[in-house]
Amino acid sequence: MTRAAQREATRQALLAEGRRHFAAAGYQEVVLAEVAQAIGATKGAAYHHFGSKLGLFRAVVAEVQNELGARVAAAADAHEDPWEQLRAGCRAFLASGTDPEVRQILLEDAPAVLGWDEWRAMDEASSARHLAEALGELIAAGVIAEQPVEPLTRLLSGAMNETALWIARSDDRTALDQASATLDRLLVGIRA
Repeated sequence: MTRAAQREATRQALLAEGRRHFAAAGYQEVVLAEVAQAIGATKGAAYHHFGSKLGLFRAVVAEVQNELGARVAAAADAHEDPWEQLRAGCRAFLASGTDPEVRQILLEDAPAVLGWDEWRAMDEASSARHLAEALGELIAAGVIAEQPVEPLTRLLSGAMNETALWIARSDDRTALDQASATLDRLLVGIRA
């Protein structure tokens, strides 16, 4: 194995172990040296790759967001009809609230640790941008009434983020079903 391949393997192992730690214990309880030790690396190696615990967390958040974005896109792509793609993507996003990793890392810790502006920028880059594109296409096709895309995107994105967190924190086993039914009623309201 080349030196570059070894460095990348160490980086990936730190990322995976950091993700496990952040998901299980939450950001505040994670110690970077313990993450490194768990994979047989030094604290210096962790600092070399990520600069700090915050740097590692930022990389974990980006990875989880990318995976969630891929799940949402796959759910949408399973349908031919653009309206059904929107519904399926939104439902897949709401279902993320049932994933303990997403709950802890993306919905609870990321806004608090990274700050609202950075978290929002990362969310914008990973999922809100796709929502805006889908809404724009539906407006252009006349499926959704003519209106500015940006406020509609922000309203739906904010509502879904809040609802996914509610689902994550809910003890009610029907929370996802309730939220999905409510989402359908909301989406029908914007249809032309």
